[in-house]
Amino acid sequence: MSDNLPPELISEEDIQARINDLAARISTDYAGQGEVVLIGVLKGAFIFLADLSRRLTVPRSIEFIAVSSYGSGSKSGAVRLVMDVRGNIEGKHVLIVEDIVDTGNTLNYLIGILKSHGPASIKTCTLLHKAGCAEVDVEIDYVGFGIGDEWVVGYGLDYAEQNRTLPYIGNVTPTD
Repeated sequence: MSDNLPPELISEEDIQARINDLAARISTDYAGQGEVVLIGVLKGAFIFLADLSRRLTVPRSIEFIAVSSYGSGSKSGAVRLVMDVRGNIEGKHVLIVEDIVDTGNTLNYLIGILKSHGPASIKTCTLLHKAGCAEVDVEIDYVGFGIGDEWVVGYGLDYAEQNRTLPYIGNVTPTD
């Protein structure tokens, strides 16, 4: 790793404690409902999804979906599906696991796509939420941390594919 690491916004310890809390709530909410299909949004949610899924006490399986939601640099663009879920989610309880929700456009799009598969229910979980950046009203059932309008990296999030594997959330200033 570089000696020039981004400043810490949310510590590794705080992230792990919050994931424990989220996993307990999710496990309680889904107790007795059968298997929950966790759908991780690639690439950013993979670390959060792994840690969250290991702490759940309910039956679960994992699927992935991939979208492209950014134009160039830090400016948000149109959302498009890159990879749909591969397994059958019809009649199953689905929990979308996101790294970050800002405008809400991507999550809103994903909910629409996944509804077309006929799940029993769809709920949403995000590690980070920039409520002040919302452009569409989308319900988020489980939120790790609320943050301001800043560019963040680490714990799955990146800027230009850098700093994705940091164990904490740091902030950076985009250079475009």
